[in-house]
Amino acid sequence: MADKPHQNLAIIGHVDHGKSTLVGRLLFETGSVPEHVIEQHREEAEEKGKGGFEFAYVMDNLAEERERGVTIDIAHQEFDTDDYYFTIVDTPGHRDFVKNMITGASQADNAVLVVAADDGVQPQTQEHVFLSRTLGINELIIAVNKMDLVDYSEDDFEAVTEEVSQLLSQVQFNANNTKFIPTSAFEGDNVSDLSDNTPWYDGETILDALNELPEVEPPTDAPLRLPIQDVYTISGIGTVPVGRVETGLLEAGTNVSFQPSDASGEVKTVEMHHEEVPKAEPGDNVGFNVRGIGKDDIRRGDVCGPAEEPPSVAETFQAQIVVMQHPSVITAGYTPVFHAHTAQVACTIESLDAKLDPASGEIKEENPDFIKSGDAAMVTVRPQKPISIEPASEIPELGSFAIRDMGQTIAAGQVRSVEER
Repeated sequence: MADKPHQNLAIIGHVDHGKSTLVGRLLFETGSVPEHVIEQHREEAEEKGKGGFEFAYVMDNLAEERERGVTIDIAHQEFDTDDYYFTIVDTPGHRDFVKNMITGASQADNAVLVVAADDGVQPQTQEHVFLSRTLGINELIIAVNKMDLVDYSEDDFEAVTEEVSQLLSQVQFNANNTKFIPTSAFEGDNVSDLSDNTPWYDGETILDALNELPEVEPPTDAPLRLPIQDVYTISGIGTVPVGRVETGLLEAGTNVSFQPSDASGEVKTVEMHHEEVPKAEPGDNVGFNVRGIGKDDIRRGDVCGPAEEPPSVAETFQAQIVVMQHPSVITAGYTPVFHAHTAQVACTIESLDAKLDPASGEIKEENPDFIKSGDAAMVTVRPQKPISIEPASEIPELGSFAIRDMGQTIAAGQVRSVEER
């Protein structure tokens, strides 16, 4: 298991298009759900007179358990293919998803977009595709799901493929390496085996496509950056910050700095999966204890880095944003909440520096008066309280953010440069 390369995989798409069933099906087909769990659900299904639905029943129950299972890191499941071992970055509810997209799917290397054949592209589909693109997910596999509900119609498959292709080209996803696969997660069509129900399709299965994803280069050469998700006090140990290593290495015995709280100390121990380890690498979810740090010295949203190369704290920063939805227009002075890694900080858009062509990124208009839905722009941002953020060109993992207001994601963007405080 450990000798295969690892990928974080997000399953994205509209809430009712079958994401949980597809996750369940992948876990089931790769033997990642223990047989006794399946058996237990099967018996329950039969008792309730739902025999024959046991698969869906198993999946629903697993989905429900995953959503209830409170773990230290974002709920995830693991499965193996021939070439990789995958962690599914769970994205259950839409609301959580957009919040977790910054701590969750920004952790994803690649994604499977689930679009129901009978329902097509929905606003949520668009939003997820958009965020994936902005947050640096490189490859999408498209599962055109619920083919059983449209009698495995090739025409319906082609219509959804066309609709999704247009959406991808709007946000500059390279559609050439995007695979469209007609699936029924419920029935199992084209997930691990090619289905007799789609004789007109001779492409790959979902598992084939996952096997062929390009390998991910771990960003270990960048300095340590570890956004803090939570801070615990554990008796006998002391203060234990918890988070995921985004770049670099976290090693016992090194001196670290937490920004913007500006606390520092020596890492005493690093723990992963309840075991002490000498060091942690990008992608690892860890708890660690730092000598000389109290519970109130640091908080969620801080970033931990080496004392000699501490995380930047922005006085202002320049960013490129794309506005997804806003009921009117955005002008200078607008102050929504920016969600970057685990931090959430109100920030003022101090100036609109340029409107960009969303396709080429070239400047269309200098210093526009306003921007609206669909526009891309360069803006200067002033955080209302300190936030640690890095240029996406240097540390992409800490250079992405979403802008939220009125209960929705207004825009997403990437940091171009930071004016440090």
